[in-house]
Amino acid sequence: MKVSLQPILNDGNLDASQLNSQRQLAISISAIAESLDRNVPLNLCLILDHSGSMSGRPLETVKKAATRLVDRLKPGDRLSIVVFDHRAKVLVPNQIIENPERIKQQINRLSADGGTAIDEGLRLGIEELAKGKKETISQAFLLTDGENEHGDNNRCLKFAQLASGYNLTLNTLGFGDNWNQDVLEKIADDGGGSLSYIQQPEQAVDEFSRLFSRIQTVGLTNAYLLFSLVPNVRFAELKPIAQVAPDTIELPLQPEADGRLAVRLGDLMKDVERVVLANIYLGQLPEGRQTIARLQVRYDDPMQNKTGLLSENIPVEANVVRVYQPSPAPQVQQHILALAKYRQTQLAEAKLQQGDRAGAATMLQTAAKTALQMGDTSAATVLQTSATRLQAGQDLSESDRKKTRIVSKTVLQDS
Repeated sequence: MKVSLQPILNDGNLDASQLNSQRQLAISISAIAESLDRNVPLNLCLILDHSGSMSGRPLETVKKAATRLVDRLKPGDRLSIVVFDHRAKVLVPNQIIENPERIKQQINRLSADGGTAIDEGLRLGIEELAKGKKETISQAFLLTDGENEHGDNNRCLKFAQLASGYNLTLNTLGFGDNWNQDVLEKIADDGGGSLSYIQQPEQAVDEFSRLFSRIQTVGLTNAYLLFSLVPNVRFAELKPIAQVAPDTIELPLQPEADGRLAVRLGDLMKDVERVVLANIYLGQLPEGRQTIARLQVRYDDPMQNKTGLLSENIPVEANVVRVYQPSPAPQVQQHILALAKYRQTQLAEAKLQQGDRAGAATMLQTAAKTALQMGDTSAATVLQTSATRLQAGQDLSESDRKKTRIVSKTVLQDS
């Protein structure tokens, strides 16, 4: 398994006479499968809410979705299941799949009762997942339909960061409309996974299946993108880096011991690009082809049980010219629009929280226009609908708010 690392500037030409220029650098990163690669076993933990509010169809469809995942696991894969209400317990301890029917019987015996303590479920889930992490792809699916009423949200976020440090990936699934979007999104972002929205119970099976298919494409783990900028080139001071595909996430820069700056990427998928967008400023440079940065990826290869491997060191070059003519890259413009759509929606939410409904509606309309420019018509529809409701003096329902946030950072999965 190797790393594909492809940088491209939104405009590859620079004006030699300009004292300062700004550029967006898009970097596509993915794992490339080689012919002798074998499949790495999965180490999956399901962390499932079975509180009283899940009773009836919600829990029945989640049980169906979970049992179907058991059927998709292969010999050598590992599974653990943790369930929580206002307490948490290990339903299936971490184990190699040998008796799938017995596991499905345990899932099907689950009943709904009690309150919700997400942090306790998360704690036990991480403990179970950590037991099987050696030479596996370790992923958790955390599903809940409610607020963390018997728990502590800050504790959830600390657990998510802990999981990330252990090279465990947390994916969150919000079921229905009453879960805390901020908390589940932050758990997924900090845990290197994705956030899914299951609006109707019947969507649970498809959403579990889609997420499972996604984790099956993971080839390399614990990846960091390393930046080395030449003198006279610097990052923007405010929000310099974000991931824009497959989901949009603001990424923190952290210094390395060797002076480089690093961004944690987490899992790299086979032939599925993870795209990072960096906002950089360049001082005046001499004419000709100039290297402005060097990029490298540090990663773990669970297939070879090797850690801290390094990809090829790739230069980023700009063409500094005396007579400047722009040389735009349309694909980078799409990434710029994806980030703009996300940030415009974030601004709208902030304005709504401040009671500025008109300002929120205007920002949502702007985000809808950005989505249309990208060709993302489903997002444009959701964003414009929310803007129109605010303009008409209506409140946004929990469903409206959740759809608005989800379409701002990814493509909405419709049933």
